[in-house]
Amino acid sequence: MTESNYDEIMQLLCDRLSSLTNSGTQITPETNLISQLSIDSIKLLNLIMEIEDTFDVSVPINALTDVQTVRELADLVHKIKSAS
Repeated sequence: MTESNYDEIMQLLCDRLSSLTNSGTQITPETNLISQLSIDSIKLLNLIMEIEDTFDVSVPINALTDVQTVRELADLVHKIKSAS
């Protein structure tokens, strides 16, 4: 996967997270999903389903346990996409 694909993943995540949160917080790769964006499990699962559909990947739920920031989520999706 190329760098542009990683950027595409990051952009999609930032766009979707902006629409999921009403906080008006600027979303950066270092933004914490839980403490800064208040992403709950339902919102996270909806986001994961959209990622899976968009990038044609399967994200294992247990892989999300260590994900705290937007960058970590993008890295996970990039890793899964690169392996497929």
